[in-house]
Amino acid sequence: MKYEAVIGLETHVQVRSASKMFCGCANEFGAEPNTNVCPVCMGYPGVLPVPNQEAILKTVKAGLLTNCRIAKFSKFDRKSYFYPDMPKNYQISQYDLPFCEAGYIHIGGTGFSGEPLPEKDIRLTRIHLEEDVAKLTHFGGVSGVDYNRAGVPLMEVVSEPDMRSADEAYAYLTGLKEIMQYGGIGDCDMEKGQMRCDVNISLRPVGQKEFGVKIELKNLNSFRAVHRAIDYEIWRQAEILDNGGSLRQETRGWNDDQGESYLMRTKESAHDYRYFPDPDLMPVTFTDEDIEKIRATLPELPDAMRRRFVETYAISEYDAQVMTGDRNLAAWFDEAAKSAKTPKLVANWISSELLRLLGEDKIAINECKITPAQLAELTNLISSGAISGKIGKDVFAEMYETGKSPADIVKEKGLSQVSDAGAIAQFVRQAIAENAKQVAEYKAGNPKVLQYFVGQVMKLSKGKANPQLVVGELKKALDA
Repeated sequence: MKYEAVIGLETHVQVRSASKMFCGCANEFGAEPNTNVCPVCMGYPGVLPVPNQEAILKTVKAGLLTNCRIAKFSKFDRKSYFYPDMPKNYQISQYDLPFCEAGYIHIGGTGFSGEPLPEKDIRLTRIHLEEDVAKLTHFGGVSGVDYNRAGVPLMEVVSEPDMRSADEAYAYLTGLKEIMQYGGIGDCDMEKGQMRCDVNISLRPVGQKEFGVKIELKNLNSFRAVHRAIDYEIWRQAEILDNGGSLRQETRGWNDDQGESYLMRTKESAHDYRYFPDPDLMPVTFTDEDIEKIRATLPELPDAMRRRFVETYAISEYDAQVMTGDRNLAAWFDEAAKSAKTPKLVANWISSELLRLLGEDKIAINECKITPAQLAELTNLISSGAISGKIGKDVFAEMYETGKSPADIVKEKGLSQVSDAGAIAQFVRQAIAENAKQVAEYKAGNPKVLQYFVGQVMKLSKGKANPQLVVGELKKALDA
């Protein structure tokens, strides 16, 4: 490829808090439109904002989790613009003195498309805290405004233009989302608008140091859409350059159904937002001791947790990736694995059975009736030979429906595996006596018939016979 893509992301993350950024209105999703509002977040004259301490501390925590330098002196600014989504006609934000600067997020491993990614750090320019704007809805030629979202605490995470492909951007966003969720900063549900992303992308000839013409992509409502939009935009810009055309600075939207970007507006120059310090809000200061107190609360992050799972529980890197895909799932697996004789078996049951059922029922792991201790107990019954894996599936299905312990289910239904050699030998003799033709085939040198007899014995024992002992008794009887 003769062009190199230069990509930077501006990502907004709503901070999880009980109230909005500068007032006491509830910070919740899904309330009736314009019910979580008050004179402060609606911009009535004469009201005064009061900063949300929880949101400020969580922003500093986010900065520490992403290796940022934390400002000991910071302030809020007014960003002036006129649009229906901002009732005050200015947004309280941060300009030259944000809370967090000069961090990074590490990426690597395998990309979204399955190709290996180079290990690298994506630098962060800054993380600043501001208030979110209202939600506009357009339908039938009419626009509606819901101010419930106006004033919700919102972090903006600005990356350096360090990404060179759609895979790298996807990995960066995935890493950022995991950090925010594991740190308890925000839920990052893109469908609810809790995480929103704009992409800045340009092309330059390979080897050139100067950046090309920057084009901004908006209306990206999923990580997959970000990946598709970047790939498309790289192709679109390369086509224009290859045909002798020139690019101009512009903002483009993304139509995910059509898989194309479209022109929204051209940008001749940067907008003048006339920032100035908010006169109603005092500067925010932190001491080294304050910062260290916040640092002491930092959780274990997904990368470190994945390494620990691989080393401690002897599971594969792929399994560790699946187990840490969700913070609640990671904690659930961790608890189950601690009391399991074979943690790998726990991971297998979660991947193959539990996640499938949770997905079908559209419920989260913490809503599941099965507890971590119960799944560990089930796997211990299987690995000890008390029940077979096949019976384990029946037990698991009832556990999922009722929340009963596996031991109680096995006892109630009489499902304990038969491991008595004498009882199994009796089943073997019966199977051989009833299948003379297959005995002759085995004697004639067809070893595949052995599996037929295993099936017959399991049928006679109603699935309770220990399969390993069955094979041994069959070989003993048939080879005699």
